Amino acid sequence: MSATDLLLASALLLAVVPPAPSGAGFEAEWRAWHEQRLASLRKPQGWLALSGLHWLKDGENRIAGLPGVLTGAGGGVTLTAAASDGWTLGGLPVTSRVLASDRDHRPDRITTGSRTAQVIDRGGQLALRVWDAERPARRQFTGIDAFRPDPRWRVVARWEAYPTPREVQVPSVVGIPTRGQAPGRAWFSLDGAEHALEPTLDGEALFFVFKDRTAPRETYGAGRFLVAAAPKDGQVVLDFNRAVNPPCAFSPYATCPLPLPHNVLPVRIEAGEKTWGH
Repeated sequence: MSATDLLLASALLLAVVPPAPSGAGFEAEWRAWHEQRLASLRKPQGWLALSGLHWLKDGENRIAGLPGVLTGAGGGVTLTAAASDGWTLGGLPVTSRVLASDRDHRPDRITTGSRTAQVIDRGGQLALRVWDAERPARRQFTGIDAFRPDPRWRVVARWEAYPTPREVQVPSVVGIPTRGQAPGRAWFSLDGAEHALEPTLDGEALFFVFKDRTAPRETYGAGRFLVAAAPKDGQVVLDFNRAVNPPCAFSPYATCPLPLPHNVLPVRIEAGEKTWGH
């Protein structure tokens, strides 16, 4: 999963932290956020519906179970299909079209029956991502277990800005690293020691991929995601109650980023979502 994926993951964008309410309002606000998170996962093109990832080569590509031909050439992909294949874009039939990928954050999402597809770009390699609204994982989803929300895990961290953002190569589960811009580090105290997490930029927000010692028994083994609002007055609010599972927890067809070594914490973060499914 690249920074482009973040723009598609509306649940993560909901994780930007507002000022903390007081008293019982803290838990109530978390539960409202959590319900929005679950609703996002349940969408017909949510991560629970992700059902395929097909890497494309130059020339003709025919994908089992999907009608039409995808032709790769010059870094782009053209769909050629019969009207009877039923592909539509924005409700209009598609029989021949150069498909915009997610490279520029405005991909074409084409639909036929219960399935939706779009071209994604990972380090210059193109693939067709497919969702199926009838995928059993979506239809059978009942929720995600989480640690009980606790204000203790809403941490006000000290922000250390770099003189200029540094380019980082973020590893991924598909073995293709993606480029990110790391603007600084967030420092916070836990169990009597200082720890730091380095995010990458997602627009004006900060995107953290981290792992802690609750993994893999209690939380997802590859790590979790957290989004924070932009630094203000030298501080960043890290609400670990809103740490979420990556898309790879819900589908083997995601391209999730992995934590950089310095974002693997030697402590337990007993907050946020727990592991889900298998």
